[in-house]
Amino acid sequence: MKYSLSICAAVVVALSCANAQMVSSHAPTAVRSAVAAPAAPVGGIEITGKPVVRVNGVTLTDRDLVREMFALFPYAKLHNGFPKEQEPEIRRGAMEMIVFEELVYQDALRRKMTIAPVRLDKEERKFKRQFGSAAEYNQFLASQMDGSKTKLRQQIARSLLIEARLNAEVADKAVVPVSEARAYYNTHSKEFEHGEDMAIQTISIIPPANANAETLKEARKRADDVLRQAKATKSYKEFGLLAEQVSEDDFHVSMGDHKVAESDKLPPQVVNAARAMQPGQVSDLLQLGSAYTIFRLNSHVMPGKVKFEEVKKELTTNLQREKYEKLRAALGKRLHQDAKIEKL
Repeated sequence: MKYSLSICAAVVVALSCANAQMVSSHAPTAVRSAVAAPAAPVGGIEITGKPVVRVNGVTLTDRDLVREMFALFPYAKLHNGFPKEQEPEIRRGAMEMIVFEELVYQDALRRKMTIAPVRLDKEERKFKRQFGSAAEYNQFLASQMDGSKTKLRQQIARSLLIEARLNAEVADKAVVPVSEARAYYNTHSKEFEHGEDMAIQTISIIPPANANAETLKEARKRADDVLRQAKATKSYKEFGLLAEQVSEDDFHVSMGDHKVAESDKLPPQVVNAARAMQPGQVSDLLQLGSAYTIFRLNSHVMPGKVKFEEVKKELTTNLQREKYEKLRAALGKRLHQDAKIEKL
């Protein structure tokens, strides 16, 4: 399972259950979210500079909040606002994120962390390249940074300090070496065992319910004709296109593809026939209930255990994501402990 070790990762993970379109960028916060919110109101959302929360005496405004909302759900620009049923959750997540980032930033300042001027110059140039023209960039400066390039550099520096502190405290510590992944694989071997799996495509001719003898005969004739066409196909695509054209089962909309399934989830007639076939072969006509069915065997895997090399990348990614989320949660808890946070 893929994941993102970005500043917004934890909030995005939390919100992704509500909407799969919520995304975050790998860019630092200011560089990512400074251009997230539009200069003009979208979907009735206006940016006024009104204070929304105070973190250890530092005031954050609705401008910070809305930027984060658009960073979490950039599709709002395309849809003229946020989905009404999801906006409260997006707003809550954005509020949590701007508070968390401010706490991380303050922690970086306490540790006297700095950003090298050459790095700051590089990020500023990269940031400017996001705009289509100098006029667009100047409009952004005017509407979001009070026309101040110095303020923009300060925001970028803030962003880079947050990123650097998170890297040191979370991302760098979340790295999972191959030895750790292998140890997990060895001690959780049951998770990597599998039964007999098959992947098939089907084409079915289904007579109407209570069909008379003549109708059944006609259905069988059509099935025999389709069988000849199916046997002539040479690939997944050819069989799938035929399924889309003539099949009457629910899988015809996806090229007849049933994906991978355990053998005990398939009809016994299909399993028995598949065991005598090679991947790529097309079965003879089978009668499954009232349906005349033909299937193509795409893969057949006997019971066994997935090799470590086959799961190493995904397993390492999943373990790293889990470690990252725990470390980030621990950091958030620690920073909140003595913090004074006032919702305004």
